[in-house]
This record gives sequence, C-alpha cells and structure tokens, in this order.
Amino acid sequence: MSEYDASIIFMPLGQAQAYFNAGDKVQSIEVFIDHPDDVDAIIPAIRAAAGEDIQISDWRQNNRTFFSALEVERNVMFMILTLIVIVAALNIISGLIMLVKDKGPDIAILRTMGATSGAIMRIFFMTGAAIGTVGTFAGVFLGVVVCLNIESIRQFFSWVSGTVLFDPQLYFLSTLPAEMSFGETMTVVVMALTLSFIATIFPAWRASRLDPVQALRYE
Repeated sequence: MSEYDASIIFMPLGQAQAYFNAGDKVQSIEVFIDHPDDVDAIIPAIRAAAGEDIQISDWRQNNRTFFSALEVERNVMFMILTLIVIVAALNIISGLIMLVKDKGPDIAILRTMGATSGAIMRIFFMTGAAIGTVGTFAGVFLGVVVCLNIESIRQFFSWVSGTVLFDPQLYFLSTLPAEMSFGETMTVVVMALTLSFIATIFPAWRASRLDPVQALRYE
C-alpha cells in the first residue's frame, strides 16, 4: 500500500537508535495479539507492565475513519433492506386484498352460517402471517447458504464474466470474507416478521367488515 510505503521503513534496531540519538531506548512498541477483539482486555496488562506514563493506541483508533465509514455503510444497508422488506409487505397487502375480493361470496356464506367478524379477521391474518413467515425463513436460509459459499459464488461469477471480481490488488483481500452475526440476523428476522404481520392487518380487517348482503347480491 502506498500509504505504508510513504511512511514506514524497516531497519536494524541499533542503527535506528543511533540515527535518532535514542541511546538504548525505543519510542514505541507494537504488540500483536491472536484475537484482535480482545484489545480491551489486553490494554490494562500492557499499561501495568509499562507504567502509567505511556500512550496506548489500538487498531480501532488508528483506523477510526475506516470503521466509521463501515458503520455508516452498515446502517445504510439496513435501511435499504428495510425498504426491500416494506416492498415485499406491500405485495402481501395487495395479494390479500385480491384474495378478499375473490373470496367475497365465501366470506359472506361463512358470515351467514354464524362466523363472527373476529373469526374472519383471524383467518386472513393467519394467511398473511403464514406468507410472511415462510418468506422470511426462506430468505434467511438462502442468505446463510450464500454467506457460507460466498467465495465459491465469487469465483463462479468471475469465471462466467471472464473478469476478476474484487481484485486483490484493489481491495487487498485474497478471498471475499463473510461473517454472520447472530444478533444482526435476528434483528432482520424480527423486523421482517413484524412488518409482515402489520401488513396483514388491513386486508384482514377489510375481510371482517365485508357485508354478506352486498357480497351475495349478484351471486
């Protein structure tokens, strides 16, 4: 990376100390750990070993701008995903409205046989909820399959298109990584199910308000 090439040089420690007139001291020590997420647990031990008069910066602080951009991208992607789910919920609404219109005579017969408005509403609510639930879990299943095979999918599309997708020379990644977060996945699932259930309320309410006389007048 040109950013590192312009600011970092490797040389023997003794020569570096002589060049900077540092004697037998060093200005900074870089510590590598096996698990980067354990930084907060390691910092107190480093501070206790080196003394309180040191300044410590970790990889998150050194790349704060990059991670801020990733955080913004994550939030925007969640908003886009929410809009996609809303569009799917609108399809559920339109489908149920058409179903209510098509099943108008059947609803009227059920009402004349003693079915209450609440019973009719529950029937169509369960229908819409079933559609939303099946669609949500089918999407989760496909998403998990894609995440587990993202590198194979990338190689396949690279082979089909004859180009290198996510060129390592540009993105500094030899493979396309994917990590699933259980918390974020459950958030998306709950959001999708909630919007699906909300979308079924209006069509189910319309079905429960259907007048049997008007529905059977031309039958």
